[in-house]
Amino acid sequence: MVASYCATFLKPEMLHIYRQITSLHRVRAVVIAQKRENTDLFPFQEIRVVEKPALHFLRRIWFKQIADRPWQISSAEVRAIERALTESNAQLLHIYFGHIAVLLRPLIRQWQKPSLVSFHGADVLVDMQKPAYRRATNEMLSLVRRVLVRSDSLRQAVIDLGCAPGKIEVQRAGIPLTDFPFRERIIPGNGQWRLLQAGRLIEKKGLKTTLRAFVKLRKEFPGARLSIAGEGPQLEELQSLARELQIDGAVDFAGFVSQEKLRELFYSSHIFLHPSETGRDGNQEGVPNSMLEAMASGLPVFATRHGGIPEAVENRVSGILVNERDHRALGDALIDCANDSARLSAMGRTASESVAKNFSQTEQTRRLEEIYLRGIG
Repeated sequence: MVASYCATFLKPEMLHIYRQITSLHRVRAVVIAQKRENTDLFPFQEIRVVEKPALHFLRRIWFKQIADRPWQISSAEVRAIERALTESNAQLLHIYFGHIAVLLRPLIRQWQKPSLVSFHGADVLVDMQKPAYRRATNEMLSLVRRVLVRSDSLRQAVIDLGCAPGKIEVQRAGIPLTDFPFRERIIPGNGQWRLLQAGRLIEKKGLKTTLRAFVKLRKEFPGARLSIAGEGPQLEELQSLARELQIDGAVDFAGFVSQEKLRELFYSSHIFLHPSETGRDGNQEGVPNSMLEAMASGLPVFATRHGGIPEAVENRVSGILVNERDHRALGDALIDCANDSARLSAMGRTASESVAKNFSQTEQTRRLEEIYLRGIG
């Protein structure tokens, strides 16, 4: 039995975690969480909710605002989680997200069986400019048995934090290929290109770069339209920028969409955008799931040389890569490829083949099961 610790099971944007846990066959999984959300989206039977104690928020305020160091769970919380692990007969603990594992240091120290942590992107460098946070992260990395990362770029970032390279395994995102079969796009003869970006509306997704690049494309192809699927704190700011750029009539902010609706958007689009950038707080991407899904469906990707993206997108082969925040280069690339539809079609086919080869859920699940079995053994 493998226990997967997720502080919240699950937020809407965590579909990739649900896929990973529910695709396991060679080991049984139980989920341990502080709270459960979105049960209609993520049905799962084997789950134990260990709720936060009454003084949780007071302790957190003391750690973060008074002591200015990462808070950690109390001895009462350690006992409650240990009880859940024992009752589940868990032989290994997989903690999702590095910053959550930092909080669980007292549990990792005390529990007698192996623990591993997985880093996904945003949880690597945020707050690492604070010495106390870096020390706590180093301690956590020394305590866990294995460290999983979603890309080679994250592997290097974790090494830079002080992790022993021999502890780290690259465990890539797994895409269920049957959900996103390749489909050839019909190139519009009237210049009515359909562009799509999907993800959280946050700084690292580079959405302002997307909007500014789209302005340039619209000057050449006035019939082009852009859909942005997702929710997040930047919504009003992005809507305001679209009005300022006088493209608000051609941009659809679709909000959070179901997987069924997202698939419809993939197949009705010609180009997928994902010009990620490093946030001011150090927030970076691993390899974006929505980008991989789009590629599997046959969409060519226009993105940036950021995080793990170049590990999935080969420039001018399966997509186009430009530098972060360079909306002019992104706009020029969109125009060039819109004038060369055969090139777009070829990149879309190659993108789909690349995801099938390197990001198949079947293969990535097999790799994860091997990691678990080695840890248990």
